[in-house]
Amino acid sequence: MNFKFTSKNEVDTMTLAQNFESEKFPNMVICLDGELGSGKTVFVKGFAKALGIDDNITSPTFNLIKEYDSGELPLYHMDVYRLEDNDNSVGFADYYNKGGITIIEWSEIIKNQLPEDRLDIVFRFVDENTRLLTITPHGRVYEEMCESVL
Repeated sequence: MNFKFTSKNEVDTMTLAQNFESEKFPNMVICLDGELGSGKTVFVKGFAKALGIDDNITSPTFNLIKEYDSGELPLYHMDVYRLEDNDNSVGFADYYNKGGITIIEWSEIIKNQLPEDRLDIVFRFVDENTRLLTITPHGRVYEEMCESVL
């Protein structure tokens, strides 16, 4: 089951992220994919803001993982753009069970290391400002979350 959401600007993307944050739970995993500049980091910024994190959220492309502990739950923001799927040295699964929220940009790259239950969001350009988001829940809790948010 897929859900579609049209974001006409960054505010729409941040609002969607904040709506998902309102349904948060420990060990939640959100996987973001899409072209450069399509809104993945904007989504993370909106989610972090709703969690109460005041830090400047940037894509952790060169750090791989940024951990934010100042919000309601810890946020583990990953950008795996520079990894290969067979790179098991990071220990992603450890983060999935640390009691926080894990958001992974470019998750398609490590698809074999993703948990079975998760939320996938794919960002596609429609025009300069508009994005079409395809949201795919994997697992009952994510399906219920999508039904309440979308």
